[in-house]
Amino acid sequence: MKTTETTAPVPAESGMPITKIDVTAKKPGRKKKEGTTLNVFSHGVLIIWAFMVVMPLLWAVMTSFKDDASIFSSPWSLPDELHFSNWSRAWTEANMSDYFLNTILVVGGSLIGTLVLGSMAAYVLARFDFPGNRFIYYLFIGGMSFPIMLALVPLFYVVNNMGLLNTIHGLILVYIAYSLPFTVFFLTAFFRTLPTSVAEAAFVDGASHSRTFFQIMLPMAKPGLISVGIFNFLGQWNQYMLPTVLNTDPDKKVLTQGLVQLAVSQGYKGDWSGLFAGLVMAMLPVLAAYIIFQRQVVSGLTAGALK
Repeated sequence: MKTTETTAPVPAESGMPITKIDVTAKKPGRKKKEGTTLNVFSHGVLIIWAFMVVMPLLWAVMTSFKDDASIFSSPWSLPDELHFSNWSRAWTEANMSDYFLNTILVVGGSLIGTLVLGSMAAYVLARFDFPGNRFIYYLFIGGMSFPIMLALVPLFYVVNNMGLLNTIHGLILVYIAYSLPFTVFFLTAFFRTLPTSVAEAAFVDGASHSRTFFQIMLPMAKPGLISVGIFNFLGQWNQYMLPTVLNTDPDKKVLTQGLVQLAVSQGYKGDWSGLFAGLVMAMLPVLAAYIIFQRQVVSGLTAGALK
């Protein structure tokens, strides 16, 4: 560190002593250089990761507008002509419309049931102390670590004995049970961050527990509900193992089953353009949901840390 000495000019007739002022010249330290290097490295990794994620999506969208010959002859070039017939053919001939409707019914019903039941259970576990509170909470956490592969065989017999095999509502109940552990775990931590003074004021005004929950606490938990709803939507929309085991009816198959059936049929038909069109159809709702609710997801994840 370099130190320079300067002499302040003072008139001679003033009689004041001449003083010396030390001025320290600051130079950029090692920490600043390390921070800059780390930022450059992290941004470089993020750019590479974004490229690896976005490029396959763009390639799939581009390929869905090509014909079968162009897919193999020039897979990386832009389509010479937009073949919208690929989309209409996948929607009608491959029965993607029926698979899409069944998926909307299953995911919509299971998502609503998961958020309602999960928020109620999480609110009770987060706000009330009673014997067995922590035990029930840890049971939900244990459900997150239970592999679904181990539950397929007993789950098949349970659903079959209840008469819910190959039904839409049976698949909805299974999706709700499968998604509840993570939902309760996430929302319990979120409800603990909400102020208790608002609920106490509602109780003083004569509100019941149910009214306080549905009209006051649940609207305050909107960021957390949107965040966990997006995560559940992604998992339920892309679910393949459960419907394959529990739903073998051809008229009630969901979108993932339809895509696999369409891919298997390529060995006989060779309709690769229709396959890519169906693949993009399955991706669009997920991308749209995340783009629309992106800010709410981030705010819901950081709400507990910002409190």
